[in-house]
Amino acid sequence: MSETNFNPGIFPVGKLFPEESLQYFTGKAYSSTLSKENAAISNTTLEPGCVNNWHIHHKAGQTLLVTGGTGWYQVWGEAPRELHAGDVVDIPPEVKHWHGAKKDSWFSYVVVKPLVDGATNEWLEPVSDPAFVK
Repeated sequence: MSETNFNPGIFPVGKLFPEESLQYFTGKAYSSTLSKENAAISNTTLEPGCVNNWHIHHKAGQTLLVTGGTGWYQVWGEAPRELHAGDVVDIPPEVKHWHGAKKDSWFSYVVVKPLVDGATNEWLEPVSDPAFVK
């Protein structure tokens, strides 16, 4: 099955992230915009073993609604949390964290970001634990 045809979630996989965004991921990540009305809502799908760098959302957090596959979420200084379809992760602003797919599973989640003036995303160092990265 080709990577762009595999979809563990319920929303469209979408398009490959642009190259300038993929530099913050260990593999291929896809996104599909679902709504821009009251919040920025998109579906993200990660290939097996793809995790993003540590990052911080300034002024506005985000909520992840896991729709398929299995993955990880970790807050700086805390143990990683395994994620499965149906899990909800509320990430407050100013919290250093990362999330990504397990090595043997595609991973899909809906991202809900409030529309807040001046909100930014600060990308930081890659996740260094070899248990989580390719």
